Amino acid sequence: MPSKPSKNLETFINPNPERDYTIRIEVPEFTCLCPKTGQPDFANFVIEYVPNELCIELKSLKLYMWSFRDEGAFHEAVSNHILNDLINACAPRYMRLTGDFNVRGGIYTSVVVDHRDPNWQPQPPVELPGQ
Repeated sequence: MPSKPSKNLETFINPNPERDYTIRIEVPEFTCLCPKTGQPDFANFVIEYVPNELCIELKSLKLYMWSFRDEGAFHEAVSNHILNDLINACAPRYMRLTGDFNVRGGIYTSVVVDHRDPNWQPQPPVELPGQ
């Protein structure tokens, strides 16, 4: 049976919860509808996060992102909605979601939203020789 869109975000146990590391996911085929005109909107989303105990399972993420295809949403609202759902699913130490939306009315829009667990302190940046 073919896959269907779903609002269910699945997770799996972080294989290295003792270490801060970044997971970067790119979703280049996001679509939703303009809430004013009903015309399709297209975006490239980048999700970057430092997992805590759980990681987002990619197939469920694909089906979740697909679920917006027939929904009307302002860029700002859908970006914040997606970030909130991802945070609720995996409770990351840190997460940033960047949405680069294709041109609409001659204007490109980028929306960047982030979340930091108040109990998490990032490691200081490492300065390597020669930089």
